[in-house]
Amino acid sequence: MKSFYLFVGLFLVLAAPGLAQKNVLKGKIVDENQLPVQGASVVLDGTVRGVQSDLKGNYELKDFPKGTYQLKISLVGFEPLVQDFSIEAGETKEINLTLKEQAVLLDEFRLSASRGILGQDHLAEVEDFRINAGKKNEVIKIAELNANLAMNNSRQIFAKTPGITIWENDGSGIQLGVASRGLSPNRSWEFNVRMNGYDITPDPMGYPEAYFTPPMEVVEQIEIVRGASSLQYGSQFGGLMNFVIRRPDKSTRFTAETINTVGSNGLFSSFNYVGGTEGKWNYAAYYQKRVGNGWRENGYFNTDHAHVEINYAASNRLKLGMEMTYMDTESQQPGGLTDAQFAEDSRQSSRARNWFSTPWFIPSFSAEYLISSNTKLSWKAFGTFAERNSVGFMRPINLEDDMGNRQVDRDYYTTYGSEIRLSSSYRLFGKEQTLMSGLRYFNGHIDRKQLGVGTTGSDMDFSVAAGDYRRDLDFSNINLAAFVENVFRVSDKVLITAGVRVENIRSIMEGQFNIVNGNPQLLDQISRTRSFALFGLGAEYHVTKSSEFYANFSQAYRPVLISDLTPPATTDVIDPNLQDSRGYNIDFGYRGALSSYLKFDVSYFHLNYADRIGTIAQRRQDGSIYQFRTNLGNSVSRGFEGYVEFDPVTALFGSSNVGYLHLFASLAFIDATYGDFDVTSVSNGEIIRTNLKGNQVENAPRKINRYGATYTLGKFSMTWQMSDIGKAYSDASNTEVPNAAATVGLVPAYRVQDLSASWNVWKQHSFKAGVNNLTDERYFTRRAGGYPGPGIMPADGRTFYMTFALKF
Repeated sequence: MKSFYLFVGLFLVLAAPGLAQKNVLKGKIVDENQLPVQGASVVLDGTVRGVQSDLKGNYELKDFPKGTYQLKISLVGFEPLVQDFSIEAGETKEINLTLKEQAVLLDEFRLSASRGILGQDHLAEVEDFRINAGKKNEVIKIAELNANLAMNNSRQIFAKTPGITIWENDGSGIQLGVASRGLSPNRSWEFNVRMNGYDITPDPMGYPEAYFTPPMEVVEQIEIVRGASSLQYGSQFGGLMNFVIRRPDKSTRFTAETINTVGSNGLFSSFNYVGGTEGKWNYAAYYQKRVGNGWRENGYFNTDHAHVEINYAASNRLKLGMEMTYMDTESQQPGGLTDAQFAEDSRQSSRARNWFSTPWFIPSFSAEYLISSNTKLSWKAFGTFAERNSVGFMRPINLEDDMGNRQVDRDYYTTYGSEIRLSSSYRLFGKEQTLMSGLRYFNGHIDRKQLGVGTTGSDMDFSVAAGDYRRDLDFSNINLAAFVENVFRVSDKVLITAGVRVENIRSIMEGQFNIVNGNPQLLDQISRTRSFALFGLGAEYHVTKSSEFYANFSQAYRPVLISDLTPPATTDVIDPNLQDSRGYNIDFGYRGALSSYLKFDVSYFHLNYADRIGTIAQRRQDGSIYQFRTNLGNSVSRGFEGYVEFDPVTALFGSSNVGYLHLFASLAFIDATYGDFDVTSVSNGEIIRTNLKGNQVENAPRKINRYGATYTLGKFSMTWQMSDIGKAYSDASNTEVPNAAATVGLVPAYRVQDLSASWNVWKQHSFKAGVNNLTDERYFTRRAGGYPGPGIMPADGRTFYMTFALKF
C-alpha cells in the first residue's frame, strides 16, 4: 500500500496547479437525418484535450484555458469536421454540429461491422509514438469476438492470427503460452509482452516469461508486431505482443459494467468495471474474481485482478497518467501424466500437493507533452514488484508421491524502468515524413530461492521447514537502449522505413548454487557487459486505397538469460564468452480489403536464429569430462502465413433479411529446422558427437490451421471454429517413442472445435454462451520437463459457459 499512496500523492501534487480553470463547451452531434451520432471523437486541435459523444450524441469539454480554438470532429464513415470557436474564462458555450456521411466508406463500414469482419485488423502506419508501416502486424479486437473471455481462451482469441502456436495446458486462464514461427510458447517468452506499452514481465532481458495476463474482458485489443518490432522495442525474435486495456470512457461522467460467467467444473467469474470523464480528469477501474475446480482432478484455481487508471490534463499541452495493476493467484497444479495414464484417463492426477502462486503488482506513471503541432513527447515509468512461488512433489511423474517434505521454489522480482519517445513530423520532397526516436532504461533484480525443504502438508504453504534454501541466487540486469526510425514517403503509393537500435546490457549473476554434505557451493560471480546495434529496413507499396504490399528486414537478438547462466551442476562450466543469440526476420506480404466483404493478409517469412545456446560435453587434460554451455549452432524458420475472411451473402446479394454469414481461414505452414548444431552424449566414458542438422525444432508444428464461420442476424451472432494443428516434437532430437517419465516424445496432431454465441438483448444487456472443445477431444500440446509437470500436460475436454453482462 505504500507504493499506492506514493503514486497517488505524486500524481495529485503534479495535477494541483491546473485546478482553477472553470469553463464548459458542450453540444450535440447529429447526422444529416438529425439522428444522434455516438462515439464521435471531439478534440481541441493542438491540445491533449478530447472527449467522445455519448449515446444521445451529446459531448462536453470542461476546464480549459480561454482562447481561440479549432474543434475537430471525426468518426469512421463521416466527413471530418473542423469548427472554429473562442471561449472566455468561466463561459459556458454550446456548439451543435452536423456530420455528413461519406457514402461509400459508411456503407462499407456498416456492412463490415454487421458481420464482425472488423475483429481482425492491422495497425495504422504511424500512431501512439510508434511506426508500424512496412511491418507484419495484427490487431485482435476482443469485443468483436465470440469467445470464452472469462477463461482467456487463447485458442479462440488468436484464431484469426496465422501461425500462432498455443500451449493449452493452463485451464485456469491465468497464464498465456503463445509463440509464432517455430519459437517456444513457454509463457510467451519469445514475445516482448507489454500492457498499454510498458513491460509486465519480470525482466525482458534476463527472464522474459509472462506470468501475468490481464483479463480479456477488459482488454480492448491485442497488438502483435512480428520480429520487425525489434527496433522500437528490442529483444525477442517473436516480436511485440501488447495488451491494450480499455481506456476511460470519454463520453460520460460515469459508466459501470458487470460481466458474470458460470460454467463447467464450478467456474464462476465476476468482472466489474467503472469509468468516465469529468473535466480535466478521466478514470477507469476494474476488479475480477475468478474461481473454479478445473477440468482435471486437483485443478482448483482462485484469482483476483484489480486495476485503476487516472489521467489528468494539467494544461492544453500536458497530460499526466497513472496506472496500477494487481493480481493474486492461488492455483493447484495437477501435474503431468505418463502416456499410459493419459490413454487411460486424461482427467486423472497423481499430484494433489502441488501449488503455484504469482502475486503481481505493476505501477506505471506517464506523461505526454505537445511541443508543437508537429512534435510530441511521451514518457513512461513503470515497475514490477512480484513473486513466483511453487511448492510440490517434483520427482518424475512415474514415481508415486511419497507424502514427504515438498520442494519449495520462490522468485522475488524487483524491477523498474523508463522509456521516453519523441515523435516529429516534417515535410520533405513535398510529402509529410515522420521521425520516431526513443531512450530506454531498465533495472531488474531477481532473488531466486530454490530447493527449499517444505512441509509435508497438502495445502498452499510456501514455508520452509528447514529454514533455508539449498539454492540462493541473485541476478541483476541493467539495460540502456536508444533507437531512431523514420518513415520516408516517396510518393502517394510508396513509403520506406529505416531505423537502428543501439543496446547496452550488463548482467551479474552470483550466489549459492547448492549445499552438499552441509557445505555451501558458491558460484563464481558472472558479470557480462555487451553493446551492439540492430538495423532494419521496410517498405510499403499501396496497390489500391485499401490494399498494399509490404516488406521488411530487421535484425533481432535473444539476450543471455538467467537460465543460461545457471549450470545444472557445479561441475558444469559456462563459456565466459557466451554470446547473445543473433539473427533476423524477413517478411514479404500483401494485405488489405478488396471490398467490404473480403479481407486478407498473406505473407512469406524467414527467421534466422543464430548462436543458439546449448550444452556440450568436453574433456579436460586430466581426462575428466565436463558439460560446457556455449553457443552451438543455428536454426531457420521459414514458411507461409495467410488470413482471409469472406462474406458470401454480401458478395452475392448485397443485403439480406435472413442474416449474414462470414467465413475465415487462418493458415500457416512452418518449416523450422536446425542447421549446423553440435550435440554430445557420454557412453562408457567416451564422448559421442552428433549433429541436429535437419531436425525439426521442438514445439514447432509444421501445420497451424484454424477455420471459422459466423452467422449474424440483428443482435444475435454465433461462431463456430476449428483448430487443425500438426504434430510436433518435444525435444531437439525429435524423439518419437516417449520415455518412461513422458518428458520427451511425440506431441500428436489434433483437431478441436469451439462454438460460441452472443445476443445483445437490449442496448445495455447481453447474453453469451458457448461450448469449448465441442467434440470432447483428448489431446495435449506439451510435454513438460519440470513445473507444472513433469510429463504430459493434457488440454481441457468439453466445457460449457454462460455469461450475462449489464452496462449502465
